[in-house]
Amino acid sequence: MAAALEGDPWSLETASTTPLWIDRLEPPVSPRPAVEGDLDVDVVIVGGGFSGLWTAYYLRRLEPSLRVAVLERHYCGFGASGRNGGWAVGELAGSFHDYARRASPTESLRLVRAVFDAVDEIGRVSAAEGIDCDYAKGGTIRVARTDPQADRQVAEIAEAREIGLTPDEMRLLDADQAREQLNATEVRSGLLLGPSAVVDPAKLVTGLACAAEAAGAEIYEQTRATGFDGGAVQVAPEGTRDLPMSRRRCEVRAPVIVRATEAYTRDLRGLRRDVLPVYSRMIATEPLPGDLFEDIGLADRPSFADDRRMVTYGQRTADNRLAFGATGVPYSFGSRIVPSTEAHMGMHRRIWRVLAEMLPQVADARITHRWGGVLGIPRNWLPGVRFDPRTGEGVLGGYVGEGVAASNLAGRTMAELVCGLDTERTSLPWVGVTSRRWEPEPLRWLGVRASRALLGVADHREQRTGRRERLASGIATLLRGGH
Repeated sequence: MAAALEGDPWSLETASTTPLWIDRLEPPVSPRPAVEGDLDVDVVIVGGGFSGLWTAYYLRRLEPSLRVAVLERHYCGFGASGRNGGWAVGELAGSFHDYARRASPTESLRLVRAVFDAVDEIGRVSAAEGIDCDYAKGGTIRVARTDPQADRQVAEIAEAREIGLTPDEMRLLDADQAREQLNATEVRSGLLLGPSAVVDPAKLVTGLACAAEAAGAEIYEQTRATGFDGGAVQVAPEGTRDLPMSRRRCEVRAPVIVRATEAYTRDLRGLRRDVLPVYSRMIATEPLPGDLFEDIGLADRPSFADDRRMVTYGQRTADNRLAFGATGVPYSFGSRIVPSTEAHMGMHRRIWRVLAEMLPQVADARITHRWGGVLGIPRNWLPGVRFDPRTGEGVLGGYVGEGVAASNLAGRTMAELVCGLDTERTSLPWVGVTSRRWEPEPLRWLGVRASRALLGVADHREQRTGRRERLASGIATLLRGGH
């Protein structure tokens, strides 16, 4: 293993910087036409990712008479929905106790299990709509590779039992059981989360867009929303420079406006500090021989990670690649979103080294793709759904990178709120969650960078000493809002 880690794989230099999922779409991406002129609808949804498309899909199924329009700046799935790790995991970024404080432990557990159900709902809808997104419900395996990580897993399982989760939902594995799932180096123990699936996210989001259209929603791509004015969204269709001035700017009017913009909220007038855009990056190997997985594990295609604080995430794809990602130094000053940052070679080298150190069996594999994208973080780190029937304004998101399953529940809930329904979802404790805005610069840049640096220090010291690093992780927790 040491020899394999002395240098970088030559293939990183030649790897495609188009996300794996988007690169292999068949047919390739072909954006839908933009809005042409002013438009009046019943519901306008800004954002053509999972959140916006699930909202549109369920709205039309609940109330077929509604005229629903989705506005997307590029093409559906251009953002995080088409670039993520494909984890439809039954988790929310906000903790059980965060939501319990808003309601009660019983209600918080109900929310947890609603996210579990969303994992299955994705599978049900995909099957019903003919969306071939490589859905496989194999759970999530997280391995502890240091003693402090193993101690945290024991504490996590104790808490899971205390709040009412069953062994089928989450259980602790000893070292041998964990290695059967994922034969990584230095395994001490493992956690297996049952309600979790993997998908090809680009296949899912493009299939969902077609399903929403088939249900009667109107989707306008290449259409940039610039701001809001009462009951209207101001838009600027892309590629309109040669058009008359009257067609370069227009508005979409509706009594209900739903914002599903996640990290790209920063581009909307007056909302730059509402959600923090941070980068995560991924690599993908070439398809690996089937017999290699007899050593690696991942037989049921569980998503996988180790339990360091600096997040890692991976999956075995349907064609036997490993797609693997991590967060690193994730934030650009001023909440900028800079496309060149997505292909940061230094970060991709780090991700490869983490993967090769965790699974030396694949250290010599060719890397075919490397890419990145931005995810959105609210100041309180709590995902949520809110809708004001008086103003017709709705907002959903803030998933902190755990949005594939959560966005299904959020979109379904938003549709029910818009339709004025009282369901088991519309009273969940994440409904109505609000967050204060992020600090002005340079405070937020300093806070994010300091938090990430301290988490990295904590991981390094725990790996080197085998002792829990309390101070660095505690300070980082405070800097990121107490979560």
